[in-house]
Amino acid sequence: MLFNSFAFAIFLPIVFVTYWLLPQRTPRVQNAFLIAASCLFYGWWDYRFLSLLFISSYVDYTAGKWLEHQPNPKIRRWLLGASLGTNLTILGFFKYFGFFVHSFEQVLTHVGLHADIKTLNIILPVGLSFYTFQSMAYTIDVYRGHLKPARNWIDFFAFVSFFPQLVAGPIQRAGHLLPQFQQSRELRFSQVRRGAEQVLWGLFKKVVIADNLAGPVEQIFARHATLGSATLLCGTIFFAVQIYCDFSGYSDIAIGTASFFGVTLTRNFAYPYFACNLVEFWQRWHISLSTWFRDYLYIPLGGNRVGLIRRQWNLLATFVISGLWHGANWTFVAWGFFHGILYVSYVVFRGKASPKPDTGRLLPSLRQCICLPLTFLTILISWVFFRANSIGAALSYLTGMATRLTGGKSYIETPILIEALILSAGLLLIEWCRRTKSHALELGDISRIIRWPLYYLVIGVILWKGNFNYVPFIYFNF
Repeated sequence: MLFNSFAFAIFLPIVFVTYWLLPQRTPRVQNAFLIAASCLFYGWWDYRFLSLLFISSYVDYTAGKWLEHQPNPKIRRWLLGASLGTNLTILGFFKYFGFFVHSFEQVLTHVGLHADIKTLNIILPVGLSFYTFQSMAYTIDVYRGHLKPARNWIDFFAFVSFFPQLVAGPIQRAGHLLPQFQQSRELRFSQVRRGAEQVLWGLFKKVVIADNLAGPVEQIFARHATLGSATLLCGTIFFAVQIYCDFSGYSDIAIGTASFFGVTLTRNFAYPYFACNLVEFWQRWHISLSTWFRDYLYIPLGGNRVGLIRRQWNLLATFVISGLWHGANWTFVAWGFFHGILYVSYVVFRGKASPKPDTGRLLPSLRQCICLPLTFLTILISWVFFRANSIGAALSYLTGMATRLTGGKSYIETPILIEALILSAGLLLIEWCRRTKSHALELGDISRIIRWPLYYLVIGVILWKGNFNYVPFIYFNF
């Protein structure tokens, strides 16, 4: 079920009203209802893959219970291995089986061996990468002694399957989200209002910005071989804004929807395109995944506790694996490698300094005037690898953007380009002015006389310019 669908517009009010009519002093009843609602939400796409969600959750819940009372280190490691092995096997089979078989076939062909390996046509279950990571983190935290295991499977399964963040995050830590399902929750209208603001802004970013940019992006990347540099540069900018609005829009809707049920989710985006360097960008972009890889991959590899060369190798490995997490294609590996090389280079030559606090003033500082465009240009180059169908196509696109300064055909109509530029520039301008807030429509400190007309203005723009073709969220593919 899509957040931007008519079905969800009916589903959410019914679930909201029913949820708060249930006894609030017995959270387990509310949790059981949320599980049923989450299964309906997920099963709306394909009910058969609910079995994977149940298997992953049950294995991790059981491993967590046994770990608590198991003093033997070998058995504890075995339990942790069983949990990680189950999740990674499910993830590897459904997401990477065909990719690795195809890559192996290509290697054999390159060395002169005939290969005709038949592979299964495997469907990638929506949200698999997200809920397996969330569930694995729980087992790891219990193994490390950072978290007490859940006492009840209903509470735990509500934590894993909570529908607002089930299929595309934000990936939640058990220490933050699980206790919220173990205690009673109260209906607070201030929390509902804040959630509605965030849902409205997320919906605006998705259907007005991201979905209207999808068409120009598709045309430009499909016809990049003959387009001029200016058009290709516009294509990269449009895709940068599209993927940001698409994914951060989903996160806003997820966080806001969770607030309707008295649940607080962690922030996932913090205006990443206003970062002054690549280190700061990764502190602002897809925060839940970045911190997951930091805590469960980079630090176990040695983190900052090892020598300089080993530390940089760990960083690079983390970025490459993070790229592969995004999809079974070498373009994602190249994207991760590109970011890893630049990140390591920045850390080596400039140091990993904490970002300077943003005063929120309207005019940027001299440092921001220099650093913001350079960082954004670097990110734009990386997005070409992320969006292209192959590494060859990405290199061809970048070559055209760098060399086709004059000439080059344009099959993209000028009004479409102008509208896309206005949407992109308008979004960035609005968020620049509101960047000290958690999201641009956080208006709690503004008078009702001003606040409500702004709400109606955003709703009006959504109804006027919104693309209601129910375009799936990009990160559903990951």
